[in-house]
Amino acid sequence: MTSVRRLLAAAPAPSTAATAERPADPVPPRRPRLDWRLRFAFLSTVWGFSFLMTKVGTQGYAPFQVTLGRLVFGTAVLAAVLAVRREGLPRGARTWGHLAVSAFFLNALPFSLFAYSQETIPSALAAICNATSPLWGMVLSLVALSEDRPTRRRVAGLGLGFLGVLTVLGAWQGFSGIAPTGTALALLASLSYPIGWIYVRRNLAGSTHSNLSLTTAQLLLGTVQLAVVTPLFTTFPTSFPMVPLLAVVGLGALATGIAMLVQYGLVAEVGPTTAQMVTYFTPVIATVAGVSVLGERLSWSTPVGALIIIAGAALTQSRPKGAGRSRPVAGAPAHAEPVDPDGTSTPEPAAAGAAPRQP
Repeated sequence: MTSVRRLLAAAPAPSTAATAERPADPVPPRRPRLDWRLRFAFLSTVWGFSFLMTKVGTQGYAPFQVTLGRLVFGTAVLAAVLAVRREGLPRGARTWGHLAVSAFFLNALPFSLFAYSQETIPSALAAICNATSPLWGMVLSLVALSEDRPTRRRVAGLGLGFLGVLTVLGAWQGFSGIAPTGTALALLASLSYPIGWIYVRRNLAGSTHSNLSLTTAQLLLGTVQLAVVTPLFTTFPTSFPMVPLLAVVGLGALATGIAMLVQYGLVAEVGPTTAQMVTYFTPVIATVAGVSVLGERLSWSTPVGALIIIAGAALTQSRPKGAGRSRPVAGAPAHAEPVDPDGTSTPEPAAAGAAPRQP
């Protein structure tokens, strides 16, 4: 033992040059990130203006063409980021089959219905109808998801929300002044989202693929679905009006592709509880945009009903004090708890394996 100590003591100390040549432990550089409040404001604004952009897009192109363009540009943004990060698309026929269903209910169908609805109703009314998704979602989740249980708070929120719907529609006036077909299409679109959410929670919540990979594949499948349907119901445009075209590009690139990426970062950083608050700003911004930019006229009952709907939706998603929510882990699978690209959050937080919300 003594001889070993002597040998170690006699061993020459490492030179300064040798120490300098030895590679240091890798320290990943910290990427500067924009404050989450600014990203939250960006997301609220973009999703709020998505209804205005849809309205402007339908002034130059058929609704199916607007939806197809939205999906094309949204997919292009996510595919570019996927390539930069050197990630691949999901594998497995089963996963792709489930993604095809979720693409239909969360993208192709509601986007198309909202586009068709805005041919006859204001963009602000479409946004308010979109805000009813958590209400529909709560009703459906109580039936389809065994872990969801009705509470007095949620039932009260549901009743308050649908009272808001009746206020928006002017039920005491016999729904006069409301285009019934357009309103019905917008409400049907809002119902499509929770159907897709429930399907995703039951079939894709445990996926090991990344948020980006799953979402890119979902939008790609939605694009294929619209690419098949659009030529059957529309003719190729003979002209390309610039303003509607820019609206479609913004709708896809900003309100779908980039907004999804921003939303993932928000959920990972501040958690789903804070991130889902964008839900309550979207219809407000959409209403302001529709009135100020498009000159849409609204009766007093529309904004009042919208506030009642938002309050009801918030009540259905709130929890009593002490019932904490788990904070999601960055990089967890995307499809456990989605948010649609127009800002409506899932009706109930956290399925098994809580994860960032996305459309």
